[in-house]
Amino acid sequence: MVTENDANKDLPYYLTVAVRRVLAPVCVVVALLFSMYINNVRVIDAYYALMIIAALLALMLYPGERRSHDILSSKVWNISLSVLGRWGLMIGVLLLLGYATKTSSVFSRMALFTWFLITPPLLVLAQVGVEILASRFLLLEGRKRRVVIAGADELGHKLAEKIKASPLSRMRIAGFFDDRGQDRLSNGTSIPLLGKLKDLPAYIRSNDIDVAFIALPIKNVQRVTDLLDQLHDTTVSIYFVPDVFVFDLIQCRTSDIDGLPIVALCETPFQGAPGVVKVLSDYVIASIVVLLTSPIMIAIAIAIKLTSPGSVIFKQRRYGLDGREIIVYKFRSMTVSEDEDVVKQATRDDERVTRVGAFLRKYSLDELPQFLNVLQGRMSIVGPRPHAVAHNEEYRPLIKGYMMRHKVNPGITGLAQVLGYRGETSSIEAMEKRVEYDLEYLRNWSLSLDLQIIFRTIRVMLNDKMAY
Repeated sequence: MVTENDANKDLPYYLTVAVRRVLAPVCVVVALLFSMYINNVRVIDAYYALMIIAALLALMLYPGERRSHDILSSKVWNISLSVLGRWGLMIGVLLLLGYATKTSSVFSRMALFTWFLITPPLLVLAQVGVEILASRFLLLEGRKRRVVIAGADELGHKLAEKIKASPLSRMRIAGFFDDRGQDRLSNGTSIPLLGKLKDLPAYIRSNDIDVAFIALPIKNVQRVTDLLDQLHDTTVSIYFVPDVFVFDLIQCRTSDIDGLPIVALCETPFQGAPGVVKVLSDYVIASIVVLLTSPIMIAIAIAIKLTSPGSVIFKQRRYGLDGREIIVYKFRSMTVSEDEDVVKQATRDDERVTRVGAFLRKYSLDELPQFLNVLQGRMSIVGPRPHAVAHNEEYRPLIKGYMMRHKVNPGITGLAQVLGYRGETSSIEAMEKRVEYDLEYLRNWSLSLDLQIIFRTIRVMLNDKMAY
């Protein structure tokens, strides 16, 4: 339980979180007011409504999250890319709302253009500034809480690494307590082993310890219970770290059902607000792509029909969300349309690929109809690539955690594809690597990660030697 004293010590941390949370809505509204001012636009009710809608969208699209690591890029580049991508998405939503409500003519086009232009650099500067202030100044306020960890095994050391890697936690680890000797626990850490578990309560009372983490295996229930009873005779804040977190988990988080604590071990990342953001970004991006590429898709359909017999659209059964079968669309690029119990993957110089199909596959144009799948709600822009049902049935018993990739909608592109695991999987090792990156995507999802993958996909499409 966190005491009032703990809350006071955490003031810089919570202040930083609050500032991150409101930063984007404030910047968006300030930029709009400034744009109206320099363009001599009078504030009317329509602009008040725009401010409210824009602030709410910014609150949703810029949640102020701060991840401890990033899969694809450095911090400054990540912030810039995230800001630009989310701002583009936000502009798309506002333009669609203006078109749907027939209110776009109410607003000054010059004021809106100025607003669209100056907001991204303002957001980047503000976010970078907050990060600098948080790391250099807020941490200087108040003393760090002194922490001890009961349990010096893998879980305890992992917890210590997380604390040391997160300076805003404002904690300083005094040491470990464990009943095993130092020789059995040595792993190169500089954090000392201070004693046995029985020594922990006395050490806390005599050394002004603020927080005690219990990182003991839950199979030793009696030992955990005894230690808790002894620590209740101190004023230390106590946290229990269940050892389920050392397993291979997907979006692990705690929750409760009518006050009963539960731990999610494998769950979709798209619960609540993240789910709204994901669906919103999918529909906006897919709508824009379909509108822009409609002439190209018509031309491709004509070329396919004129150069080879068969249907223009190839439909294949794939596994979608929660392992349910879906129908995925592609432009037909082969002389066959296989969707049987055994499906042969395309290989280099595959004789089944048509002349038009070879060009389409080289630049991934055969996958354009999948944006219609996105608008149907069957797929996402970014996610684990869907495999043919026959391939799923082949690999699911061979690769641990294979079906966990179906906790989200399959994607047109994904993390595995931009990191080189696209096209034919000629070995079980290649498929294992693809699944590994798919699960990494689920663990670390964010809108900025989606945007990075989209931009990298465009670059890969233009120079991809794995497409055939």
